[in-house]
Amino acid sequence: MGGAKGPKYIVQFRRKREGRTDYRLRYKLLKSNKPLFIVRSSLKYIYVSIAIPEVGGDRTIITVSSKLLWKKYKWYGLKNIPSAYLTGLLAGKLALKKGIEEAILNIGYAWSKKASKPFAAVMGARDAGMDIPLGEKAFIDEERIKGIHIAKYAGMLKENNPKLYEKRFSIYLEKGIDPTNLPKLFEEVKNKIIKEYGGE
Repeated sequence: MGGAKGPKYIVQFRRKREGRTDYRLRYKLLKSNKPLFIVRSSLKYIYVSIAIPEVGGDRTIITVSSKLLWKKYKWYGLKNIPSAYLTGLLAGKLALKKGIEEAILNIGYAWSKKASKPFAAVMGARDAGMDIPLGEKAFIDEERIKGIHIAKYAGMLKENNPKLYEKRFSIYLEKGIDPTNLPKLFEEVKNKIIKEYGGE
């Protein structure tokens, strides 16, 4: 008489258990045989990397942090949508310099399905001249890309609640940046990046 058989458990890979790797997606990315466009974030910054997928692990070609936007171009707001776009634009220009003209977005488990910053970064890289597939539903409204929504909110607070305005935008003001002027600053930084690395 055989012993009772309990349910069979399949132990998932550690990175999947930790919510760090979607193996089905990774398999598809490996099959594409294209460089990966990877967007990640920390508590302060957005990071865009371009890597070559290999069985033993991805080989990173470039990594750009939004921190560079402040150091080099005096842009602040290092985790917002305009910053994601500008970081993607810069990463795209650097990738082209290294001969990488196309990639595929690897969003993985790092972002929720409603996340917009990874797509903003892709839009920046596409405007730099890279070929990265992006469905129509993923495109971000131009007002959000340029920070017009932030400028409008700052203007409303400045007029109706100056104390809250100074509190919400204290770091901008400390750095000498007028948050109501972000769309103009965005265009200036975008044009500097394009001029520096070539392109229209």
